[in-house]
Amino acid sequence: MTDTAAAQQQPTIHYPETRRTDTVDHYHGTDIADPYRWLEDDHSAETAAWVSAQNQLTQSYLNYIPFRKQVHARLEQLWNYPRYSAPFRRGDFYYYYKNDGLQNQAVLMRQRGLDGAPEVFIDPNQLSATGTVALGGISFSKDHRYVAVLVAGAGSDWQTAKVMDTRTGQDLADKLEWIKFSGIAWRGNGFYYSRYDAPTEQSKLSGKNEYHKVYYHQLGDAQEMDALIYVDKNHPLRNAGASVTEDERFLLIHTSEGTSGSAIWYRDLQDPAQTELKLLIPGFDHEPSVIDNDGDKLLVLTNHDAPNYKVVLVDPKHPEQQNWKTIIPEQQEVLGHVGTGGGKLFASYLKDASTRVMQYDYQGKLEHDIQLPGIGTADGFGAEKEDKDFYYTFTSFVTPGTIYHYDIATGQSTVYRKPEVKFNPEDYETKQVFFQSKDGTRVPMFLSYKKGLEMKGNTPVLLYGYGGFNIPMTPAFSVSNLFFMEQGGIYAVVNLRGGSEYGEAWHKAGMLEKKQNVFDDFIGAAEFLVKQKYTNPSKIAIRGGSNGGLLIGACMTQRPDLFKVALPAVGVMDMLRFQKFTIGWAWATEYGSSDKPEQFKYLVQYSPLHHLKKGVHYPATLVTTADHDDRVVPAHSFKFAATLQADQGGPAPVLIRIETQAGHGAGKPTSKLIDEATDVWSFTMWNLGMDFKQ
Repeated sequence: MTDTAAAQQQPTIHYPETRRTDTVDHYHGTDIADPYRWLEDDHSAETAAWVSAQNQLTQSYLNYIPFRKQVHARLEQLWNYPRYSAPFRRGDFYYYYKNDGLQNQAVLMRQRGLDGAPEVFIDPNQLSATGTVALGGISFSKDHRYVAVLVAGAGSDWQTAKVMDTRTGQDLADKLEWIKFSGIAWRGNGFYYSRYDAPTEQSKLSGKNEYHKVYYHQLGDAQEMDALIYVDKNHPLRNAGASVTEDERFLLIHTSEGTSGSAIWYRDLQDPAQTELKLLIPGFDHEPSVIDNDGDKLLVLTNHDAPNYKVVLVDPKHPEQQNWKTIIPEQQEVLGHVGTGGGKLFASYLKDASTRVMQYDYQGKLEHDIQLPGIGTADGFGAEKEDKDFYYTFTSFVTPGTIYHYDIATGQSTVYRKPEVKFNPEDYETKQVFFQSKDGTRVPMFLSYKKGLEMKGNTPVLLYGYGGFNIPMTPAFSVSNLFFMEQGGIYAVVNLRGGSEYGEAWHKAGMLEKKQNVFDDFIGAAEFLVKQKYTNPSKIAIRGGSNGGLLIGACMTQRPDLFKVALPAVGVMDMLRFQKFTIGWAWATEYGSSDKPEQFKYLVQYSPLHHLKKGVHYPATLVTTADHDDRVVPAHSFKFAATLQADQGGPAPVLIRIETQAGHGAGKPTSKLIDEATDVWSFTMWNLGMDFKQ
């Protein structure tokens, strides 16, 4: 089908009328209109009616697409294969997650030893009829007798903790609520966790989160009896999280003012004289994290004087930087993570966004350069101190996760479990290319597609990016993306500045006043693909979520001529008000804040909501969000979609798909994932002029 044919067959669209108000904000001498402010009220009947009308329009449009049911059927086929996590040992049992194929949530299984009979340990599918209750994390006590389980409903960041007896599988009476952005750190017959005060019903999903507190919960106690361990009453917008070294000697409190930089406090729990927390590493200019202790000293991963990170040994009694001892020096590649197991350190590096892993002893002696199968992402390098082996997962854009057994003494990896998928991975390939961004910076990009695909300048492309918060985009397998490749498309992932692919310097080059570099990189990637005759602007779709949704919003408003389809998901679209909702204030360290005059000036220049202009021909756009997203509140997407519908000067559709009983993305059930993928790919293919291939 040609683009013209597709355009001729577009259904007639009548957008729901969205009431405008004369709301105006005053920013440092500049007046900014916000006519759809009322859509920020997630409890109003008017907002609910608007959501219903928009969803009705979107579904009627999607129902018009002739191959939508075929897309759904094929996605369901591709999704329907058994998926396993790498097993991990706790006591006499090996635990692992398994999804038979179309189960809404993966089931936590266990078996006694490697040869034991598998049994269901926790099945979250039994926790709700719709599969929208998900496990948010588990943590075992040191004696492995108890496990604390975090549970989240409908995709919300709010979690509830319960405790199970691993011998009987029975729940204890313990139930802890209003947990957010927290792990579980056991010590003795209880554990540390972080929570906020209980919100009101009105503020639960959109209210600002303040005064993060660390508590200690003793098993058997009611939550109101939990001991308050840490709160910073002078800084309500700081987060705090607790961890405990494996031998339970040190309690560590990591505090942060946002998403960049942290401070570390400690308490030696074996020292009866130390009853208060002491500062180990001050904040908030660097990113330190404690790996483990070596006796009475602490191994710390840090980028202090090392943009690519290094490992140092810190004496808590003399924690000044001049007393640090370097254990693993900074290298050319960025050190992203250090795991422990069997008394060893496992350092995971990124080489052009692909994993490389080295095994060291605690003194920094290199023991093994672990051989991985190729370009991809390896994850799971860690175990308990007494373990002699463990299991890890390796994946790529065209290969589902394969599980490997690793022998710590020999450094040898062997395949333990290979997935049985309903396609041939050998039919697909990935290559890495490099291009120059607007300012001459060399930027990498992964291109994945079906082997033998002829590049004649008209190949459909899905261009994906994130570019922020020090998060790297490394190779990962997705059934959904495979579907697009199967249909003859190129799946392209750009390693934008703002991530951690090349260390802290790469991150800083894409944050605050330099955020435009991220958008320039993404635009440069599209221009490169056109110049190199892979594709042309009428065949390019762009996609990203959260901070990546901001990316799509910024790029489609800056270069609407370069893209045919835009797919911003759960995006940060209002850069002037994001700090006023839930955890948004924490992003000010990454973005800046409109509260500051000098930062307002650059934020308003790229804020997607404020960059829209009446009469411009924007790409076909499908905005996606969810009613329980309490990370990036859906008002961002609501206001952007309403404004874009009013301003669209061309014939391309502007739709918004608002998921119910779902949040920012975590824990979304398989059925909803397939439904959403069906809608996104149907919309994309239809507007790129693609036919469905059997």
